Amino acid sequence: MIDQRKEFGKIYDQCIDKIYRFVFLKVSSEDIAQDLCSETFLRGWEAYRVDATKIENPQAFLYRIARNLVTDYYREKSRKQTISADNLPIPDPRQTMAETAAINSDLARVKIALTDLREDYQNVIIWHYLEDLPIAEVAKMLDKTEDTTRVTLHRALKSLRETCNKKNISSSLLYDNA
Repeated sequence: MIDQRKEFGKIYDQCIDKIYRFVFLKVSSEDIAQDLCSETFLRGWEAYRVDATKIENPQAFLYRIARNLVTDYYREKSRKQTISADNLPIPDPRQTMAETAAINSDLARVKIALTDLREDYQNVIIWHYLEDLPIAEVAKMLDKTEDTTRVTLHRALKSLRETCNKKNISSSLLYDNA
């Protein structure tokens, strides 16, 4: 049991910031994001404790739990899932203040446009570009092939660019990784 706790502790340390950021971008409320993030890791731990060997990719497993909890949250509230443009992302303490300000400025503009995208487009953009996950990892989380995920990402970026153009939002983030 102690080894399981240590191993899950390592998973927690590696994933907590990413899972929290993902949930926060979806609900735009620190309190709700903290609650859903806690519930994600509680459910993750319960599954891990029962049989860790069934969980091939703990990070993808936790993202799936988080995504389902966010969906359940909005289903219960009976309201449309949106991302608020009012909140800035969690800053990385390793970045300089200038880097953080530039990234936050770009992200704030992109988040405005993200609110108009379909949920699967939001997820693929957040996971690949903001969480810096490889296509293979994103594909696992979406339960899709890598080729389908690449197509979804391409369509999501195209849709995001169109939305940004309609709203007169410019951002280098939209073109750096295109």
